[in-house]
Amino acid sequence: MPLYAVQLPLSVYLPSILSQQYGLSLATLGLIFLVEKIWGTLADPIVGALSDHSRSRFGRRRSWIVAGGAVFGVSGLLLFFPRSAAISPVYLSAVLFFFYLGWSMIQIPFFAWSGELSRDYHERTRVATYQTVAGSTALLLILILPTILDQVRPGDAALKLNAMGALILSTLAIGLVLTVSAFSDPPPTKLMNARPSLGESVKLVLSNKLLMRVLASDFAVTLGQSIRAALFVFFVAVYMNLPTWAAGLFLLQFVFGIVAGPVWMKIGFRFGKHRAAICGELLQVMINLGLLFVVRGRLPLLIALTTVQGMAQGSGNLMLRSMVADVADWHRLQTGDDRTGLFFSVFSISMKAAMATAVGVALPLVALLGFDPKGLHNSPRALQGLLFVFALGPAIAHLISAALIGGFPLDASAHAAIRRELDERDAAIAGAPHEV
Repeated sequence: MPLYAVQLPLSVYLPSILSQQYGLSLATLGLIFLVEKIWGTLADPIVGALSDHSRSRFGRRRSWIVAGGAVFGVSGLLLFFPRSAAISPVYLSAVLFFFYLGWSMIQIPFFAWSGELSRDYHERTRVATYQTVAGSTALLLILILPTILDQVRPGDAALKLNAMGALILSTLAIGLVLTVSAFSDPPPTKLMNARPSLGESVKLVLSNKLLMRVLASDFAVTLGQSIRAALFVFFVAVYMNLPTWAAGLFLLQFVFGIVAGPVWMKIGFRFGKHRAAICGELLQVMINLGLLFVVRGRLPLLIALTTVQGMAQGSGNLMLRSMVADVADWHRLQTGDDRTGLFFSVFSISMKAAMATAVGVALPLVALLGFDPKGLHNSPRALQGLLFVFALGPAIAHLISAALIGGFPLDASAHAAIRRELDERDAAIAGAPHEV
């Protein structure tokens, strides 16, 4: 929950609060957040590769999560509960450096460990589903919290910052205790070659065709979702001319996204992960094409499409994340190396890259088509351009995602065969006499 809940404050609330309440310039804030986000992205594969090779009585994933929790917690305390006099560019840069480091130290081993909790093809889907449900619930809470505070203490930016920090740090404390006590942390596999260098890790990832298909498909999924998110408020407030409905419709998506998680889990059980992902992506294509038929100022079709969009929103990400652990099993069978942490780290990078690409493409594109975000001088052609980018951009991205994952070879039966071979080999190694 804290890993998901922190995403919105960092991207939406913190920059505005730090500029308005603490006097930091937007240019300085933009540069600091850009550099720190790049650092967080670079930290992911480093942590993933190191955690794969860690050896500790406390557990190779568990030890990283606990250490990361300490770094994340202390830096989060300094970030969300600052003294006014302490906020400076140097202070913010240092705090964010450790905050993003702690975030990576928790997130990457956590996702890798989640793929190792079960060797069963479908049980991994169940684990990923409830992670997604918990994360969506955290995002919903962090969305609602500032709205409630605006009714109690309107305009109190410091209170918003403290309240969001309290939610993040309290769920961190509870989550750490539950995470480190719930399951045993399996030791590294017996077969493990030397730790690869950065260049070797890049080659290893690029040469794995199955992993690259999963990464490319997830990039397309997240790109479509992020284009829609970046333009959602503009579309509802300006194109539909319904500014009071933008926040409500955005929340509606999250609510139905939470409800839909177990539904997609059952679909994955019945038809397999990659087929469920394809089904969800093709549904997304139809939903986004349906936006071309909404009528300005009229809500019924938009509400219906937003509801169905919420139901389909996380289907692709959910299935693809669960497939990463299956690909890691296939890779270990081929090479003898367990690279689960590394594979989950590059999966995280593909999502972050897609989010950045969406903002970098969608906003300049609608501006090029003449759209004015203030809504003062928008010609019919400019509004039509906004509609086309909002509807067709995600539709094309989701169609590409479905095509990339079509015919994926690791279904339930193929994965079961891989697991049998791995279990037999591990048993043989465990029973072999040790060299003196």
